[in-house]
Amino acid sequence: MATIYEVSKLAGVSLATVSRVTNNNTRVSDKTRKKVVDAMAELAYRPNSIAQSLASNRSNSIGVMVSELNGPFFGQMMAGIEKELREAGKHVIITTGQSKEDKEKDGIEFLLSRNCDALIVHIEALSDEYLRGLNEGDTPVYFMSRTVEGLQNNCINLNNELGGYLATQTLIEQGHKQVAYIAGPQFKPDSKDRFLGHKRALKESNIAFDPDLYFEGDFKCAGGQNGIKSLLNKRKIFSALVCANDEMASGAMTFAREHGIKLPEELSIVGFDNIIFSQHLYPKLTTVDYPVFEMGQMAAKLVLKNVYHQNKLQITHFFEPTLITRDSVSSLYK
Repeated sequence: MATIYEVSKLAGVSLATVSRVTNNNTRVSDKTRKKVVDAMAELAYRPNSIAQSLASNRSNSIGVMVSELNGPFFGQMMAGIEKELREAGKHVIITTGQSKEDKEKDGIEFLLSRNCDALIVHIEALSDEYLRGLNEGDTPVYFMSRTVEGLQNNCINLNNELGGYLATQTLIEQGHKQVAYIAGPQFKPDSKDRFLGHKRALKESNIAFDPDLYFEGDFKCAGGQNGIKSLLNKRKIFSALVCANDEMASGAMTFAREHGIKLPEELSIVGFDNIIFSQHLYPKLTTVDYPVFEMGQMAAKLVLKNVYHQNKLQITHFFEPTLITRDSVSSLYK
């Protein structure tokens, strides 16, 4: 196995220069860097990651915690984070929090024990107070899909209230006045904000919110199935349904078709997230786009800028959703 000494001799540079190249130090000219990289390639030299960590006081790894590993939403989030960090020569260590306080704490402790240079976390159960205390430690923490009071500069979030508003408003614009709503768990800030947007759209159109046209789901397909079943059992008339995410919309659509409800002729449905399968449902789902891949990339850029001093990177902390119009909404004006 080649050594750093052999690399320095072949490249005709000092040991310190080879070390700077392997640690991505910017104080090396492009010409010199190429000589070192070419020498490493010729000798099949692999830098010792432990030695690099000791020399630079960096592990070049970032801890990532998401709520779950299954499902397209968090897959897209992790893909965005990993792509941006990998291109910068960094790696990720991933764990889950399962939206439970004890699991989120355990996941954070695990990532901290791995000597990560920073954490990117999707936290739902832990309080802002706990997260502010966590950020006072030696490892900087950055938050996905949540705004923590006092740590706004460490957060990447979406305007969920606007997204909820857009979902309901598009139905109202098509003449729907009886609009049912299947919410996500209301302890989650994004779910709560989407529901607030729904109610704002109703209020602006002088439509009273009807508790009988509301169901709190779980962001799963089963939540959509249980939600539409419960709404139909109340015998209240509704011509349209907003689901707080696409998975619940998928469950609701399946239940509706299995029970002879024509979509969208008899029931219009709007989702939220624009995950990959939403365009492959029948009918294709009108939904609110959640640019989670791009937001994952932005969280990674935030780490690269603040932790690894890539100061030229431009950061957007707050993203705006857009409505994706497809085939699942029918107009009552026809």
